Amino acid sequence: MLKTIIVILLICVILSLMSGLVFLFKDTGKPNSRRLWYALGVRITFATLLVLTIGYGFYTGELRMGLNAPWHGGVQAPAEAPQP
Repeated sequence: MLKTIIVILLICVILSLMSGLVFLFKDTGKPNSRRLWYALGVRITFATLLVLTIGYGFYTGELRMGLNAPWHGGVQAPAEAPQP
């Protein structure tokens, strides 16, 4: 569930970024247009929610880094340090 929320928030950030780019080109000659600023505010809000969600995932243990990643294929024992 948490990973789904993270993906949705990431897609929202990207969509807001693209809409800001469209507004940048469309509203170039309109000095009173605020759509670009609103898109920036929405993007900052989604990015903040994304960072907080990822932080919550690490805090609760639902998200992990290191040897537990899916591409490692299994849990590996840490390498031993050489003894002198």
